[in-house]
Amino acid sequence: MIVRVAQRVLSGVPEATRVVVAADDEAILAACTHQGIEAVLTSKDHPSGSDRLAQACDLLGLADDQVVVNVQGDEPLIDPLLVSAVAQLLAQHPQASMSTAAHPLHEVTEYLNPNVVKVALDAQNMALYFSRAPIPYWRDQPSPAALPQPLPLRHIGIYGYRVKFLRQFPTLSQSPLEVIESLEQLRAMWHGHRIAVHITPDAPGPGVDTPQDLERVRQLLGV
Repeated sequence: MIVRVAQRVLSGVPEATRVVVAADDEAILAACTHQGIEAVLTSKDHPSGSDRLAQACDLLGLADDQVVVNVQGDEPLIDPLLVSAVAQLLAQHPQASMSTAAHPLHEVTEYLNPNVVKVALDAQNMALYFSRAPIPYWRDQPSPAALPQPLPLRHIGIYGYRVKFLRQFPTLSQSPLEVIESLEQLRAMWHGHRIAVHITPDAPGPGVDTPQDLERVRQLLGV
């Protein structure tokens, strides 16, 4: 699955000058090498994906001014256009240290679901806050089935980073909000870093978190 994700990005993102898998296991490294995918072996003990990427940047000798996009290895249906959009955001927003994506929610059940992370934005589509709670909260909600307008935004777990910021990230102390919400991007915001958000109209393809998810994706891909 990880190899398929890397191949999808390689074939669909023309701006990607290099696609590298940051692995924490020799088996992943061997699978990537066998398929001609570049990979580096990182520590098993990183507390977050951002920490792992920071080590990968050092192993690869990347320059501070380069941009890295973190695509999760359990997203075989990731849209390459979304990867491009997240990367381009950092060129468009020089004040941002990170970029990410979101899409409108259409179901109240997802709006209320703590496993669905929501994001609130300012007028320039910069993140104000990420939360597992329903934000923005509609105080005068006319009915339990109504959603705020404009529609609330679901955060998509893809991140772009400036390498200089990535190298700084492991040195930042954890934020109380990060611990409460279990959302690592709140550490960056706690320390004053800004996150630009690309809004896509559609939800991304399903990721793989369970054996049932894997079977569903196999059926969609015909494999």
